[in-house]
Amino acid sequence: MDALELLVNRRSASRLAEPAPAGEQLDNILRAAMRAPDHGTLQPWHFFIIQDDGRERFSALLEKGATAADPQDEKAIEKARSAPFRAPMIIAVVAKCQPQHKVPVWEQEMSAGCAVMAMQMAAVAQGFNGIWRSGALTDSPIVRDGLNCGADDKIVGFLYLGTPQLKASTTVSVPDTSPFVTHF
Repeated sequence: MDALELLVNRRSASRLAEPAPAGEQLDNILRAAMRAPDHGTLQPWHFFIIQDDGRERFSALLEKGATAADPQDEKAIEKARSAPFRAPMIIAVVAKCQPQHKVPVWEQEMSAGCAVMAMQMAAVAQGFNGIWRSGALTDSPIVRDGLNCGADDKIVGFLYLGTPQLKASTTVSVPDTSPFVTHF
């Protein structure tokens, strides 16, 4: 699949199984992330690879975060507890922001977000897929602490990666771009 075909047919996959990217495949994914647009060459990101026993630890962390948010919401707590088992690998992405830098914080966060997109595309290019998830737990003080977030850091999301369980179409319908474009 060439690069343009990969980009214009991008779609997430939520049903993921073993194997997860490993070795050179994972290295390629991380190298793609490091090439995200990065004004000021700040490299404003940190990646947490969560797999194997790490998924159990991450499950416990998310459960603590959900319980602290609402100890009565058993459905949300169970959803948080089971989330890490949706895929064999998760990459948690934290924007490590420098608020005193000339590059605005929002731009540093966007750069980390671009790194997530680059990782997903690198995974797809190698026969894997994933889905980028976020949600209320990205702002949980417990989860933030568990991922060593500083006061100015932002969890931009969790990239779930693995081998798609369902065979997806290689193309998607061509969207009408006209409602989103103005020629100025």
